[in-house]
Amino acid sequence: MTPARTRRGPLRFGVSLAPDASVPLIRTAQDADRFGLDLLGVRDEPYRRDTADATALMATALAVTSRIRVLPAVACLPLRPPAALAKSIATMDLLSGGRVELGLGAGASWDGIEAYGAGRLGAAAARGALEEAVQIIRLHWSEQNGLRFQGEHYRFSSVQSGPTPAHQIGIWLGVTGPRGLDLAGRVADGWIAPSSLVPPKRLADGQRRLDDAAARAGRDPAEIRRVYVLEGSIDGRDSRGFLHGPPRQWIYELTELAVGHGVDSFLFGGDPEQLPVFALEVVPAVREQVTRERGGMAAAGRT
Repeated sequence: MTPARTRRGPLRFGVSLAPDASVPLIRTAQDADRFGLDLLGVRDEPYRRDTADATALMATALAVTSRIRVLPAVACLPLRPPAALAKSIATMDLLSGGRVELGLGAGASWDGIEAYGAGRLGAAAARGALEEAVQIIRLHWSEQNGLRFQGEHYRFSSVQSGPTPAHQIGIWLGVTGPRGLDLAGRVADGWIAPSSLVPPKRLADGQRRLDDAAARAGRDPAEIRRVYVLEGSIDGRDSRGFLHGPPRQWIYELTELAVGHGVDSFLFGGDPEQLPVFALEVVPAVREQVTRERGGMAAAGRT
């Protein structure tokens, strides 16, 4: 099987949008679309004060853009019942002509989640609920009738499935621990990793864990998308550490992440005011440099 780090698929670039209701969220979504970015990730943090609802924001963003793909990055499963989430995501995909993906997480800020009415789960139980949710969501998107699911955390039954999405929606799991990566390797279409929790020194180990889990499950690891959330700032003339520095530093670091670590999708999670520099200066240069380096590697392999 092809290891993930040698993938040759097209790169995708986008933005990770914090749903702060006091800032011009829709303008940022329209700018990302106008700049030619591929993905708009919306963070799902309903328990935080003055945040917009992620699914409502996604639907609005889809209505005022024409090409960019939109996803929750990631949906907070404990506050999003999987059957209802499946219907919401499928509806948006159907109405937008197939421009929706699903990022899904087991839950992180448990104090906030509990304050909003959901029960607190331990790590193992949260992973179990996440795995069940993936099964329910895919069942809901199928064209089967007489659907029924009964697990430890969720029960679901319906005479009919649907609506059927306009395209095969990817389920990308936002996980960071070893057991979560094992789960993603077994069942997910992608892995979403934030740079603050999975820096480059941890990324390689995470990739190997994901690949090994996929191979054990009889899956091709190269089919699992690798999404990296870039939590940094593009500013200044000198480097202040990983993802904190001028555009030339970002171009070098993202090229290394793509060529050396097999990352195929990037979501800019910095200040939205820096989005034009990311989209119009960093992204084209990274695409060009990755193409050049991959071409050189391919040529070396033929000699």
